[in-house]
Amino acid sequence: MNEQAGFTLRGRNPDVLNCIANLSNDEVFTPPEFANRMLDSLAEAWAENNDGAEIWADSSVSFLDPFTKSGVFLREIAKRLIAGLEAEIPDLQTRVDHVLTQQVFGIGITRLTSLLARRSLYCSKYANGPHSVARGFSSDQGNIWFERLEHTWFNGKCRFCRASHGMLNRGEELETHAYAFIHTDDIMALIAELFGGEMQFDVIIGNPPYQLNDGGHGVSASPIYQKFVEQAKALEPRFLSMVVPSRWFGGGKGLADFRASMLADDRIRKLVDFENARDAFPGVDLAGGVCYFLWDRDNGGLCDVINIAGTAPQTSTERRLDEFPTFVRHSAAVPIIRKVLSNAQGRMSEQVSSRKPFGLPTTARPEQSGELVLRWEKGEGPFPRGKVTVGKSIIDKWKVITSYVAYDHAGNPGKDGRRKVFSKINVLPPQTICTETYLVVGAYKSEIEAKNLIEYMKTTFFRFLVSQFMYSHHLTKSAYEFVPILDMKLEWNDEKLAEYFNLNEEEVRFILEKIRPFAN
Repeated sequence: MNEQAGFTLRGRNPDVLNCIANLSNDEVFTPPEFANRMLDSLAEAWAENNDGAEIWADSSVSFLDPFTKSGVFLREIAKRLIAGLEAEIPDLQTRVDHVLTQQVFGIGITRLTSLLARRSLYCSKYANGPHSVARGFSSDQGNIWFERLEHTWFNGKCRFCRASHGMLNRGEELETHAYAFIHTDDIMALIAELFGGEMQFDVIIGNPPYQLNDGGHGVSASPIYQKFVEQAKALEPRFLSMVVPSRWFGGGKGLADFRASMLADDRIRKLVDFENARDAFPGVDLAGGVCYFLWDRDNGGLCDVINIAGTAPQTSTERRLDEFPTFVRHSAAVPIIRKVLSNAQGRMSEQVSSRKPFGLPTTARPEQSGELVLRWEKGEGPFPRGKVTVGKSIIDKWKVITSYVAYDHAGNPGKDGRRKVFSKINVLPPQTICTETYLVVGAYKSEIEAKNLIEYMKTTFFRFLVSQFMYSHHLTKSAYEFVPILDMKLEWNDEKLAEYFNLNEEEVRFILEKIRPFAN
């Protein structure tokens, strides 16, 4: 083998993995540049913990990508090791064989991606084939394992990943998406079975699958990336780094326990957050953005939070992750929230309705007659009072409603980095109710109080605080957790609010950078 072979070709040819990553696809493939960013973070942490030693010059370090797709992480790791170990192992072929057989491992998520990963790493779909750059394998798979698994069904759901039996109970010609890494009660035993009983990985790194169809109403999917994180932690590597949706910061179906665990884990030493996923993955529209974290098993402490938002300057702040029940992604927002909560007599989440404020689904429609008026998405009409079983105490009050769906697409900011937050804000007079299309934000005896609440909601201050919980296009009552309850007999605007909560010019300017003026 000469120096132009295998891993040196990328500098002379278009990188197919970069092309794949730029495709709009249900699978989120990692661009090489993004993978290398994560590897740089890993190398910095390794050096800090090992008296400046270079991880790529250590022939004993083992790496696992337990959900490899294109093989980009494995390839980039191998390239770095092959360069870094030149002094220790001068012969190129010997060095390549050592890296590929002893240091770099993967688990494929589908048959196709396992073949793609092998081609990326070994330059051949067969690790022991004539075109492979490795010479030390006896099997086709090499160190990239894949076998088709079946789900374990119980009451129509997989007991490991909650996939729907109706969607993924398939014939042998189709992928089951039963990912081996999370379809086991004993991850240690699985790794021992795949790679040998003495295998202990120093580094686990990659980009796991994000969700699976769960068979719910419409196109319903449940997140599964948290299961990969939990399994990886259970293996106790020295370092763990994964790229996952940022929705876990403050939302996501079934993520409450995972969020609490992550926020409380002081071994997460770096968190790099992309508010708009397209800044990380071109062609991918991912609600709430995307992030990657670096977990250090042996060293707890403050987390270095890095915010990346379009062309805005990158910010970095060391802080605790668990100061609030949601993760506040922008460090500049933290002192603002502290000031607000220290002066708040109550929080709007205490008075905002749950979904279905009057027990009526989105499909409810006006009837032929009735004492009340029903507001639905496209109009209003009569509705019988006797059919209302929820929210009866506020029927005869002045109510302020807003759409359950936020204005901002998929919960993401606009191209200018700012949000509008609310799509509709309206007053419902007494004897008027609504479907679950809307939330009732407040209910009052007088019309003036309702109108004052509307003006309060239109302020950049109010919408900024709500936006701290925006990781999808839905706004639930929990999104109002940071918004203080104020006297609605008074009129409020941004100037009065800044003075009342002692916000300085820099804090006001930051709010204006994140929230655009409200226009009806």
